[in-house]
Amino acid sequence: MNTTGIDAIAFYVPQLYVSMDNLAEARGIPAEKLKRGLGLQKMAVPNIGEDAATFAANALLNLITQNNLNPNEIGRVYLGTESAVDGSKPTATYAVEIVEKELANTFGERSFKNCDILDMTFACVGAVDALHNCLDWVKQDENRKAVVIASDLSKYDINSTGEYTQGAGAVAVLVSHNPSILTINDIWGVASKSEGDFFKPRRIYKKSDLLKSVLKELNVDASKETIDTFIKSTNSEFWSDSNEVVEVFKEEPVFDGQFSNSCYADRITEAFEHFNSQKEIDFVNNWQQFIFHLPYAFHGRRIVFDNWLSWIKDTAVYNLLVEEVGKPEDTDIKTWNKAAYKSNLYSTFINENISAGELASSEIGNMYTASIFMSLLSFLSHSFNTSKEIAGNTIGFVAYGSGSKSKVFQGVVQPNWVSKIKDIKLFEYLENRTSITVETYENIHRSKLQTPVNKGSKIALNFVEKEDTNYGLRRYKVNE
Repeated sequence: MNTTGIDAIAFYVPQLYVSMDNLAEARGIPAEKLKRGLGLQKMAVPNIGEDAATFAANALLNLITQNNLNPNEIGRVYLGTESAVDGSKPTATYAVEIVEKELANTFGERSFKNCDILDMTFACVGAVDALHNCLDWVKQDENRKAVVIASDLSKYDINSTGEYTQGAGAVAVLVSHNPSILTINDIWGVASKSEGDFFKPRRIYKKSDLLKSVLKELNVDASKETIDTFIKSTNSEFWSDSNEVVEVFKEEPVFDGQFSNSCYADRITEAFEHFNSQKEIDFVNNWQQFIFHLPYAFHGRRIVFDNWLSWIKDTAVYNLLVEEVGKPEDTDIKTWNKAAYKSNLYSTFINENISAGELASSEIGNMYTASIFMSLLSFLSHSFNTSKEIAGNTIGFVAYGSGSKSKVFQGVVQPNWVSKIKDIKLFEYLENRTSITVETYENIHRSKLQTPVNKGSKIALNFVEKEDTNYGLRRYKVNE
């Protein structure tokens, strides 16, 4: 039987991290609240010169070199990201350009010349969209191969409620026929609704208002006449621009955490229902592992709890839950739900069906589009390290992107999965990163540092063009 799915997988995570112990101390909150409550241990921090393009390039290069792939045979490189480095030129083009040059001696110039390259953006579900799209494309011809890359950095304001969940990195997967790791089923549950739970707008400021605030701070005449005269006469590149407003883009989002959780819960419930309408399924018993998009490590176990309750409602498992925590009608529903969530029964479900996919997230933080792919790699790597036999197991994927959309799908682990996982050594890599101080992290976050910490990353931003015809074009380099 000819099947399609994930044949190989590779990753890149920045070498720098901040420990939750140090960050919690600096913010004056108990570390255990973050560690035991949210599952957070470390937060990956991009070095100077790292961005979504360098993450993607590193992951793509690792995928090719670790699996002896010929880039001339790859027909698509689709990148899911919400951390694009340009509003028009795809970030994927930068990543492919870097890798193509690095591989030129082995595979010749322009080894991706006939490759379709594209960015896909829908918050944290964009790379799953890319996977969905590439699976459909690969199915049409048994010779087709595609690479899907998920690359992002999550950046929140310092001292905000999202700061502790930050993370960064990329995961790349090869999509092909008769895959070694995972076949993916044709059935997809989809649920969409336009929401404003999390977004990154262009902030718009009137130039005259900006100048007025500056002049007032300097105790200089800030009258309309003074401002108009200055703007008309100055040779400053910024102030003399003819546009009366300034558009500012920030990686830090506008978000409502509680509302976003509600949207996540609503969309995945609708996506489960849509999946089930196409293929009736017992999620609890038919899926041996649940892989989630993880804004923080323990988010999946929290967000799926109400679904779990509904799935076991008319089964013997529910009777066991009642035996353990009592009947819901004997107390208020909030108290009962809390007891049920903490029950031995649900803890067993977490340990057996969810927790292996959380381990890497605890060490990295939120990777946005890449978090669900890293959760898969976490599960596979942990299964290999513990000699757990998972061939033939069905994995359920629960993806979510703010704005908002969920996709639910499933795959089956293949007999040859170990051959593609044994040399990746995910957890060994994460263990050997470099710890930095909170002060250093803050300086990186605020763009106060100009040079990389330590020697920097292998692939990094070199400079940004300044000439009129190529202003803003990014140039990257590969460090030896």
